[in-house]
Amino acid sequence: MRYAVLLESQAEKDLLPIPKRDLKRIDARLQSLSQVPRPKGATKLRGKTSEGWRVRVGDYRILYQVDDKDKTIRVYRIKHRREAYR
Repeated sequence: MRYAVLLESQAEKDLLPIPKRDLKRIDARLQSLSQVPRPKGATKLRGKTSEGWRVRVGDYRILYQVDDKDKTIRVYRIKHRREAYR
């Protein structure tokens, strides 16, 4: 069953400065998340406020939450690895 991948407005803004070659890789990963929301290599985030997952795409990180009941993936950040966890 496919999941709907929803980008929050902040994640859309995060995409603007990313180089085109990296955008293609990020887009491919977002499409693959709709098939497998927790792929091999995805990491569950820990902390008081984080209930999400992180997946690597080169030097970038996609931070997202999975709702199995509604079959949705909510992407809330797409950042370079040095900025992703601040």
